[in-house]
Amino acid sequence: MLRFFSIEQGVIKELEPSSDTSLEVSIRNAHWIDTINPTEDERNTLAKTLNITFPESGDVQEIEASSRCFIDNEGLHVHALFMSPNEGRFNTVTVACLLQDNCLLTIRDDELADFRLLRLRARKGQVMCDTPKQLLVTLFDQKVENHADMLEDMHHQLEKLSAYVLEEDDSDLEEAVSRIARLEDANGKVRLCLMDTRRNISFLIRRLGVQNEDRESLREIVLDIDTLMSHCTFLFDKVNFLMDSTQGFINIEQNQIIKTFSIASVVFLPPTVVASVYGMNFNIMPELQWEWGYPFAIGIMLLSGFAPYLFFKHKGWL
Repeated sequence: MLRFFSIEQGVIKELEPSSDTSLEVSIRNAHWIDTINPTEDERNTLAKTLNITFPESGDVQEIEASSRCFIDNEGLHVHALFMSPNEGRFNTVTVACLLQDNCLLTIRDDELADFRLLRLRARKGQVMCDTPKQLLVTLFDQKVENHADMLEDMHHQLEKLSAYVLEEDDSDLEEAVSRIARLEDANGKVRLCLMDTRRNISFLIRRLGVQNEDRESLREIVLDIDTLMSHCTFLFDKVNFLMDSTQGFINIEQNQIIKTFSIASVVFLPPTVVASVYGMNFNIMPELQWEWGYPFAIGIMLLSGFAPYLFFKHKGWL
């Protein structure tokens, strides 16, 4: 799928597809081309019209800085990590951005919230920019804002989860551990995306040759990223504290069960000893022919069982 956008009077607008316009003409008229799983024909047309080599998925996923951010005769390449929700979890998706003099090309395999929001804002005429270069800066700025919203949402989830674990008596601790693990995973991926974005912004500041206004915008994005990184660290500490507390409650419950079995063993041990003594088959046993021997043995077993129980009760161990 290909989507085309143009810059008109300082505002980015989406170009509506037309059956009368060929794909080559749409590519030449667009200042931003957003591709999602393009077909082989679309890839070949883009490569021919823009005079580029369309990257493979393996090339886009490279993690080395030299492979993710570079400049060649095709233009400026930036491969950036974005967050993608998937069945209650978040995955990181790499988007390849190719900036040329009059066009920005973004290549991705999944639908992403950052691009969906930018497209929605473009339809409302809310994305202000004069060049594809400024549009790329706007894309990273919105990405950081979305990460800030994610961290804020995770903070609220942690507060609710903390109250659930620490204050409710009938909380499901195993389910709480699973939820904490998901939040820790999401926070780690947000932190990874922020680190990747800071690296990309630093590359743009060095290589883009931006004007003073754009350079100041990039530096403000870096400051925002530093603030969010500190918040990520705070969330990691809170997640670790909550995980330790949950595991502590689980250990307390397990220890309580073990304690119950231990006390039961101690309580039943003396009656077992008495029963073992009177269960021996010796010919000469004084109580063997005694009329009250059986009630006497039962009484001793009951007394020897209640004595440890009353002792534990007195000590407050029960």
